Amino acid sequence: MATTLMETPQHPVRDRGSESDTSVDEIAQVKQQNALASLGKHGKDLDTASPKRWKTFWSAFRHLAHLTPKEVDDFMASYVIYNLDWSDEKQMTEALGPNYQEKVGDCLKSYYGVLNHLCALGDVEKMYIPPWMSRKANCLENQILYERSIAQDIGLKAGDKVLDLGCGRGRVAAHMAQHTGAHVTGLNIDPNQVEQATSYNKQLGNSNNFVVQDFNDLPLPFANDSFDAFYQIQALSLCKDLTGLFREIFRVVKPGSRISLLDWISLPDYDATNPEHAELMRRVKPLIGAVGTPTQESLEVALKEAGFEIVRSENASIDGLQAPLIDTVDVYFRTLRQAILALVKVHVLPRHFKTLINRLCLDGQAFVKMDTMRLATTSYSIIAQKPKA
Repeated sequence: MATTLMETPQHPVRDRGSESDTSVDEIAQVKQQNALASLGKHGKDLDTASPKRWKTFWSAFRHLAHLTPKEVDDFMASYVIYNLDWSDEKQMTEALGPNYQEKVGDCLKSYYGVLNHLCALGDVEKMYIPPWMSRKANCLENQILYERSIAQDIGLKAGDKVLDLGCGRGRVAAHMAQHTGAHVTGLNIDPNQVEQATSYNKQLGNSNNFVVQDFNDLPLPFANDSFDAFYQIQALSLCKDLTGLFREIFRVVKPGSRISLLDWISLPDYDATNPEHAELMRRVKPLIGAVGTPTQESLEVALKEAGFEIVRSENASIDGLQAPLIDTVDVYFRTLRQAILALVKVHVLPRHFKTLINRLCLDGQAFVKMDTMRLATTSYSIIAQKPKA
């Protein structure tokens, strides 16, 4: 399907396939802000809402050190869902039973109950690898640039109410609130992440609020026309019924509202009958936490069926590739793995650290290869709009 583009005065079309001077200027500004923040009294960047990384690192480290054997076992067992796909209901039922949707939810809680702390040990505190928007930026700084682009694309301004689906630990919501003055309502299946999001945003003085909810359990707990905008980042592969979810989003946003999606899709070159492609898919889905495998077309069709108009549909990364960022993150975690394994060997760390870090680092290079071969991406962006009344 051809890329859909629509230029409006408020949101002119930008070529995201190449790096602009603006993005370079922005990242220079972000680097300067981060440097100044590290010298500040409270040690945090009020614009990016990113406290000193060592505090987050040690908090995550302590949590992981005190995991129970059952929590470790449940985390490892949760990976069964990534060998399945929403599109094959028979396989889902055979593997998980007739109440497979509930079982998937239980697996996700076990998975994210550990994964968010593992990710916090590195530079992917927000649990997503962003589009590659600047060659001069690291993963965290590309996240900042991407989140600012969301705010621009959906027209966020002070006082607006915006829904964040799959909000994680509330880091994106914090940045969005401090960058725009908007009020964010976050929704997430994992009570632990919602608790962390609430605490983190309260610490920063934000009035954002967070709700525990499985977005496969519809309707959403919000009134009609509650929000001025909506965004989500890499959560839709966990959705069983895309059209049903988009209809709910359509219901809860106001007429004229814009929504932003960033997600995992398989690309046209992916061939499920190709053994190499299928093996890469088998390895990458667990790494990125994908149950479903949507396509550009399936996302656009579901949005249109729900009533939205497509404003823009494109890969948001430079040249359509995330591999440079993915590889950087993978190298970091493989280096961290060596340190952890050494500490486990001399009994400084509990043995379960070896189990966790080995699982996390298993298939990073498969992800790089799949992206480089342009078989799939986690940086596909769609901007859509609810028609004005």
